[in-house]
Amino acid sequence: MIPDATDRRLLAATASGLPLTPAPFAEIAGWLGLSEDEVIARLRGLQEAGIIRRIAAAPNHYALGMTANGMSVWDVADEAVDRLGERVGALPFVSHCYRRPRALPGWPYNLFAMIHGSSRDEVQQKRTEIAALLGDACRGHDILYSTRILKKTGMRLAEGG
Repeated sequence: MIPDATDRRLLAATASGLPLTPAPFAEIAGWLGLSEDEVIARLRGLQEAGIIRRIAAAPNHYALGMTANGMSVWDVADEAVDRLGERVGALPFVSHCYRRPRALPGWPYNLFAMIHGSSRDEVQQKRTEIAALLGDACRGHDILYSTRILKKTGMRLAEGG
């Protein structure tokens, strides 16, 4: 599927997020001169085609009281990282989890998992839970704590793109 001009207008209209109204898809439809059903169908089609991954809320963890946010990094055996990464990503306190290439010799980590908690002690307890899940497949780990929240935005399309 190649997005048409209407799909591109829809993507541009939703790039900053959905409007915080009781009927966000109807509001977007009004902006674009479409029906609410067409907006929903087009978004579903874009998702099924892999052009967009998901439509989801992006909460401000700090506003929710989760001020000790840490990116845990793990050196996991290559033959186990995909299987174990799925399990780590399914934990309720992990907001995102992904595999990245190592940058040897100084950066041996290939699995990243963002942990949220209300204190560093809570985050450390959750990191201990991940370490137990990874078991002997984990050869090392560290954690990098957030010091501030960065602006979260979706992808931006260039004009005419």
